[in-house]
Amino acid sequence: MSPPSPARLRAAFLLLTLIWGTTWAVIRLGLEGIPPLTGVALRFGIAGALLLALVRHFGVRFTWSRRELGLWAMNGLFLFSVSYTIVYWAEQHIPSGLAAVLFATYPLMVAVIAHFALPGERLGWRAGVGIVLGLAGVATIFSDDLQALGGARAREVSLVMLVSPLVSAIATVAIKRWGKGIHPLSLTAVPMLMTAALVGTLAAIFERNAPIVFDLRSVGALVYLAVMGSAVTFTIYYWMLSHAAATRVALIAYTIPVVAVAVGAALFDEPIRPLVILGGALVLGGVAIVARRR
Repeated sequence: MSPPSPARLRAAFLLLTLIWGTTWAVIRLGLEGIPPLTGVALRFGIAGALLLALVRHFGVRFTWSRRELGLWAMNGLFLFSVSYTIVYWAEQHIPSGLAAVLFATYPLMVAVIAHFALPGERLGWRAGVGIVLGLAGVATIFSDDLQALGGARAREVSLVMLVSPLVSAIATVAIKRWGKGIHPLSLTAVPMLMTAALVGTLAAIFERNAPIVFDLRSVGALVYLAVMGSAVTFTIYYWMLSHAAATRVALIAYTIPVVAVAVGAALFDEPIRPLVILGGALVLGGVAIVARRR
């Protein structure tokens, strides 16, 4: 099979930017009616079921090899369960735009991990400068009065939020290193269903008394996040990852915050503080330097 054209890769990148850029605000909409653990479980349960149906429709076969099973576990635990549980929990306490800006450290984390794990993606001095610049951006964000953005716990919540891009970066590099020849539907459908089972169990324990409201807003948000924000986007994402360097595909986090901050400000009147904008610009500038080096 011939590799995709640059135009197709750019179109896929743009589509992911537009969809994932809106999901941050849509998550916050859904949290108004559905608690976080339940929301994560339902989202990936629906998405995984849809993708599993496509697996059967297109005749995709799982190898059930040790490598494939390991990647299922890695994706299910790190990329979907841990990462998204943190995001949903964090968005109860901090603005969706701030959460997206903090997640923009993801490409920098991918670059550092890939340097040690992927022989073809070594870092040079220029990329090192980009990483330092990105860290300076994070420090700038935390130098602001985050309490004005999310209350007394905003700083602690923002620190925990940084775990989400870290575990996502680990999963991405693992997929890039060991995922060759494994179909993107395999890397999404089964891990999503594993996430639904794991997080659903946690929801049954910790949210059994939490009120759930299935109104038009919460159900609409859930369907959008499951279909567009998960089933469609992650399939495209892993297709891109099979044809491009992990650090370049990770640059999706470079463009998403721009959309996320704009949507959050428009829908929820989320404040846009100067130091957060400056810190975000430094983070994205660091990502840009890492990208240009490649």
